[in-house]
Amino acid sequence: MASNEELKIKDFNEWFNDINQRAELADLRYNIKGVVVYRPWSTFTLNKIFRLFEDIFDETAHQQVMMPVLIPEENFFKEAEHVEGFTPEVFWVTEHGDEKLEQRYALRPTSETAFYYMFAYWLESYRDLPIKTYQRANIFRYDTKQTKPFFRGREFYWFETHNIFETYDDSYAQVLQDMQITEDIIHLELGIPFIFFKRPQWDKFAGAEDTFAADTMMPNGKACQLATTHLLGQKFTKTFNVKFRDKDEETKIPYGTCYGPGITRMYGGLIGVHGDKNGLRLPFELAPIQIIIVPLYFSGQDIEQLEKICLDFASDLDKLGYRVKIDDNKEKKPKERFSFYEMKGVPLRIEIGPKDIEESQVVLFRRDLNTKEKVLFADLFDSLKKISMEFTDNLRSQADDDFEESLAIATTKEELVSEINKGKLVRIPFCSIDPDGKKCFDELKAATDGGEVRGIRMDITEVPEHDEQCVICGNKAKHYVYVARSY
Repeated sequence: MASNEELKIKDFNEWFNDINQRAELADLRYNIKGVVVYRPWSTFTLNKIFRLFEDIFDETAHQQVMMPVLIPEENFFKEAEHVEGFTPEVFWVTEHGDEKLEQRYALRPTSETAFYYMFAYWLESYRDLPIKTYQRANIFRYDTKQTKPFFRGREFYWFETHNIFETYDDSYAQVLQDMQITEDIIHLELGIPFIFFKRPQWDKFAGAEDTFAADTMMPNGKACQLATTHLLGQKFTKTFNVKFRDKDEETKIPYGTCYGPGITRMYGGLIGVHGDKNGLRLPFELAPIQIIIVPLYFSGQDIEQLEKICLDFASDLDKLGYRVKIDDNKEKKPKERFSFYEMKGVPLRIEIGPKDIEESQVVLFRRDLNTKEKVLFADLFDSLKKISMEFTDNLRSQADDDFEESLAIATTKEELVSEINKGKLVRIPFCSIDPDGKKCFDELKAATDGGEVRGIRMDITEVPEHDEQCVICGNKAKHYVYVARSY
C-alpha cells in the first residue's frame, strides 16, 4: 500500500483524471461547465449506494417523497440567513418560451423551503409527529470553486431527509441517528473512514443552529466532506408557520433536522481512498462485475473445451448470485486483459489455461490484496464465498490504517503549517468555534494557504488542558479542532 499511496500523493490529480477517463466513470465533455455525465460503470455503483440508503431510511421510519425541482422565489426568500447563504449559487428560471415569468423559480440548491412549505399543510396534531421524509435528488449550485467530477460540481446527486419533531431532544436524537447511518453505510459498506465533526458557527449550513459533517482524507491531503446533518431548531418551522396542537390543545412549533449524504461525493471517496497505482478497487457488493473469467488462449489447444469450462463456471456462479463475465478476447495479450479489469476495480479474476485444465485448477487473483493463488476446481466456490465475505473488510482495514496515518497534532502555528504542507488533518488547540473565533480562523486560513477548521470531533471527547493556548491568538483554548485543506 505504501508505494501506491506515494504514487497518488505525488500527483493525485493526474492519477485521478487518468483513472476517471480510462475506467469510463464520468464524461466531462458535456457542454455546461461543472455538469458531467456519469457513465454506466460508475452509475451502477452509484445506484447501489442509493439503494443502501433507501433501505436504511425505510428501516428508520422515513417515508420517501418526490419534491419539485423548482422552488418559487417567494419560498426561497422567507428565511433570511438561508437565502443569504445560497443566493450567490442559485440558478434561476426566469422565462418560458419568449415570455418572462411573473416570479423567478430557483433550481433547488437544497430543499428546505420546498419541504417546510408543505409541512405547514401536512402537520396538524402531535399525533402527526414525527414527520420523517426523504428524497433522492439532484441539486444545482453555481459553485465558483474549481470543479472536479464526483468531488465538486454544479449539479450533484444526494439524498435529502427533512424531518420535524415535537421536541428539541427528539430532533437531536435524529442527528445522532444520522451519524449512525453514516457509519453503517459509508464506513462499513463502502469501507471509507471518516471523522464526524461539529462545524464552526461560521461554517454551518445556512439557516441551521448547528451543522455536523463527516470528513475523510484524500491522498493529496485534502479533506472530502461526505455527508452532513443539521439541527435546524425552529427557524424554518417558524418562518413557514409550521405548527401543531399538543395533548393539551396548545399550539406549538416543532423542531427540524435535515441530512444530506452526498452520493457522488462518496464515489469520489471510493476512488481516492481505495484506488492504487493499478486503478480502482471497488467493494465487493458495489462492483458492476464481481468476477471476471479470463480464458488463456494458446495455439494448438482445445479452445472448445476451454470455453465450455469457462461457461460452466460462469453459469454456476451466476446461479449463486455473483455478477460474472467471461472475457473471450483473443486479440489482446493476457497481461493487457488483466490490467484492464484491475484498472476497472473488478474484485476477483479467474484465469484458466491449458495447464490449469490438466491439473483441474484455476489461478485466482484478488484485487483487495493484489495476490494470486492456485485453487482446485473442487474448492473454487468455497474459496470465492470466503473471499467475497472478507473482501470489503480488507479494503476498510487498509483504508483505516491510511486514515490514521493522515492525522497529526500541532501545538504552534509553525507546527500546524508544517503538518498541513505534508497533507495532514491536524489537531490543534483553538480558542473558539463560536463567532468570536472567526478572526483567528481567518488568520489561520491565510497562514496555511487555505487550511480550514473542520470542527470538533463528535465520536470522542477531547478537551484541552487548562494551560493550552490557541495556536493563533495565544488565548486559552476552549477546543481541540482539526484543520485541513479541502475540496
